[in-house]
Amino acid sequence: QARGPYPPPPGEIAPIEAGAKQRVALIVPLSGEDGGIGTSITNAARLALLDTNNQSIQLTTYDSTQAGAAAAAAQAIREGNGLILGPLFAEEVRAVAPVAESAHIPVIAFSNDESVAGNGVYILGFTPRQSIGRVVTFASSRGAKRYGALVPNGIYGERAAQAFKAWVPQVGGSIGSIETYNRTAANVRTAANALNAKGKLDAVLIGDSSRVAAQAGAAVKPGSRLLGTELWANDHGIGTTPRMRGAWYAAAPDARFNQLVTRYRARYGKVPYRLGSLGYDSVLLTVRASRSWAAGRPFPQRLLTEKEGFVGVDGIFRFGRDGVAERSLEVREVTATGTTIVSPAATSFP
Repeated sequence: QARGPYPPPPGEIAPIEAGAKQRVALIVPLSGEDGGIGTSITNAARLALLDTNNQSIQLTTYDSTQAGAAAAAAQAIREGNGLILGPLFAEEVRAVAPVAESAHIPVIAFSNDESVAGNGVYILGFTPRQSIGRVVTFASSRGAKRYGALVPNGIYGERAAQAFKAWVPQVGGSIGSIETYNRTAANVRTAANALNAKGKLDAVLIGDSSRVAAQAGAAVKPGSRLLGTELWANDHGIGTTPRMRGAWYAAAPDARFNQLVTRYRARYGKVPYRLGSLGYDSVLLTVRASRSWAAGRPFPQRLLTEKEGFVGVDGIFRFGRDGVAERSLEVREVTATGTTIVSPAATSFP
């Protein structure tokens, strides 16, 4: 049995009283440079409890930036929480995982790093594998056969490249080249020029933020359809760069999130970070599970991997046996004034 650096000593977990609520811990950054994101997640999570009029869950927030996420998890477990929502970053999830596992407490984290999932850890974040698979499949349906990619050096770029290499053959395509770069304008242009030298490509994936994608896209020779990842989803001005118009990328549908923004603004007086939806959806999931979760009993993990999945602000999702959230994404096309949906997200799983 794996044990973490802060396992709660025997007898120090808070006892559960008869008729008590299910105790759920939310571990997010509430201070420091990421405090705004953590605050959005927290407020959205609380809003989910209000919207569902749930009286059976006691949600307690713990700051991962004070003594660290592992210490926060240990405190949450000592105080009797039977489920952990969060933390946000992969390194924090790695620190929390053994602490939670030693107490048999499941973790629904907000990370997008698939390597931290498993052994009682489920990740709710948006992963490049999902968005790349969706947009490559769509491009194939529109006739793309030969693909190239531009990805940054680093962990995200490595994951994007792996996903790209896995998906292109699955749709019957071939890969002309994958070029990497450091995030400098000169490096981006050099990588794009190297890709241009590989011959005609039907589609080119740029696995980076919309800002870098605009630089890279401008350097990719005309004739290739540009493809993007979920990182483009928050930039509605990407079409101000002419070369980006007509590009496709996959993202979670925005319709329900826009409704959440309206309610969030009415209650808190500001607009939430886009990742706030993860807090809302994790609580919706918990509320649904609470119908089968008696206070003082272990959280019913089997519910997380049920085939029909869950409906949330970000559309439908369900967890695979690997602990990674499978999502239904839409494909958007970049226009001069924003984006248009060219392939809607599915509303149910097959």
